[in-house]
Amino acid sequence: MRFIYCLTLAAPLWLLAGCGSPPPAVRAPAAPPTPVQRPEVPSRLSAEMAHDIAIHALGLVGTPYRYGGNTPDSGFDCSGLIGYVYRARVSVAPPRTVAQLSAWGQPVASEIVRTGDLVVFGKNSTPTHAGIYVGNGRFVHAPSTGGEVRLDHLQSRYWAAQKVAFLRP
Repeated sequence: MRFIYCLTLAAPLWLLAGCGSPPPAVRAPAAPPTPVQRPEVPSRLSAEMAHDIAIHALGLVGTPYRYGGNTPDSGFDCSGLIGYVYRARVSVAPPRTVAQLSAWGQPVASEIVRTGDLVVFGKNSTPTHAGIYVGNGRFVHAPSTGGEVRLDHLQSRYWAAQKVAFLRP
């Protein structure tokens, strides 16, 4: 009898203990990885579009540099500048990093580079910096902390010593 009395008193405690424990972990099936989508660029940028890209980039000369920046108000880093200009002029969002940008377009020989093409610099095979070619051996880029978006010449001492690739998105 005493056993039944103890069992009657303990039953509510067992129920409470059961409510206080976390439910068993249920794992959802893993979703398949999402493939990286390459933004679609018009198959061939017209000469007018390429010119608009170059003019827009030139208009941003003097904007302060800011690491991670991607608007004129917040400042630009090199890939943020490229993304801003391409979104504004051809409604395409390029990849965000220089490494991703270096695989975004088709390689172009230096003899046929044109305004609006990307200029990607690197050391060895690692891309480290990028800009927008604007013609006559010049490009617009956001160079470094404390600097501003500026127009530079590919044959200047510093840039001529870098490995350079030209890409046409």
